[in-house]
Amino acid sequence: MLDFDFYNPTRIIFGQDRLESIDKYVPSEAVVLITYGGGSAKKSGLIDQVKAALGKRKVYEFGGIEPNPHFETLMKAVEVIRSKKIDFMLAVGGGSVIDGTKFITLASYYEGDACELLKCGFARITSAVVKKTIPFGTVLTLPATGSEMNCGAVISYGHGKFPVMSELAFPQFSVLDPTLTFSLPKIQVANGIIDAFVHTTEQYLTYPVDGKLQDRIAEGILLTLIEIGVTSVAEPENYDARANHVWCATLSLNGIVGAGVPQDWATHMIGHELTAAFGIDHGQTLAIVMPSLLEVRRQQKRAKLLQYAERVWQIKKGSEEEKIDLAIKKTREFFESLGVKTRLSQYGVTADKIPLVIEQLKYHGMTALSETRDLSLDISRRILENAL
Repeated sequence: MLDFDFYNPTRIIFGQDRLESIDKYVPSEAVVLITYGGGSAKKSGLIDQVKAALGKRKVYEFGGIEPNPHFETLMKAVEVIRSKKIDFMLAVGGGSVIDGTKFITLASYYEGDACELLKCGFARITSAVVKKTIPFGTVLTLPATGSEMNCGAVISYGHGKFPVMSELAFPQFSVLDPTLTFSLPKIQVANGIIDAFVHTTEQYLTYPVDGKLQDRIAEGILLTLIEIGVTSVAEPENYDARANHVWCATLSLNGIVGAGVPQDWATHMIGHELTAAFGIDHGQTLAIVMPSLLEVRRQQKRAKLLQYAERVWQIKKGSEEEKIDLAIKKTREFFESLGVKTRLSQYGVTADKIPLVIEQLKYHGMTALSETRDLSLDISRRILENAL
């Protein structure tokens, strides 16, 4: 097992009718900014419920945070923070709203050009860089990214998507009420299942380091998602299925699975460029890239792919190559069973568009990806060509 530090201060408030708990964890004299997305939280009455839970506190609202939160939009929220002297934020939405809120808290009192925060990549932004932040909590409405219990965000700027990491950006608390996800469109639910699945595999399908517990936790998440995935999509008010979906998504990226083991993230980095270039949903890009990447990288990931085949997909018979082939095939079929297409051509992306994606990967410095940092642009090209 590799050396690791683990830190996660986020309080989870899980279950039905838990919004009233907000009153306990938001300072009584706080001036609060509620952040949200395209308006569904407003139209559904959820924002009003949140405001009711906040009682007599002074409350402002900032809506319109995009599915891939834009830097320019978030900087408008920074202006509100400064002008209204906000001292607590409450993100009501899915991963994009929460990611955006994390960036807002880091940018609000940053003394330089906030664009500089996007250049840090996976290097963690410390208190030496950002000297003051705004504490915040979340009310989760879309289970997918795990952003409700981690310190990472992905922010869109220009034609790119930029990772931002900082221990200063952990939510203080997150309300996880599965019933708040019941009204989601099926495609968003499916995307969320895939996002959680791939978050887990990016920390699991690497190479063995004898992280036995981490492997078992990862396999438990994957087995649960396979068991409840179709039900969570097809039966939106099946509380048990959706509750398991929510908790899997949170655990897949709160630091537990990846502690002390290698991590890949190539599928995500390539997927980000597909979203930026062609507007394909994040979860859909993962469903496109991951099976293809596993095929191209099968030798580098051989030991863990065999473990994945046997433990997750219960493939006990056949040669090693046959087991790996079938595990990849079953992975693709699982994504497709959720109603998500897994080929670039099914989204209208043809072979002549691949050089554009490669150029963007190069421009953003994504030239040595994977758990072993040997996934070059040429290999990324092979993965994309194989995904057609």
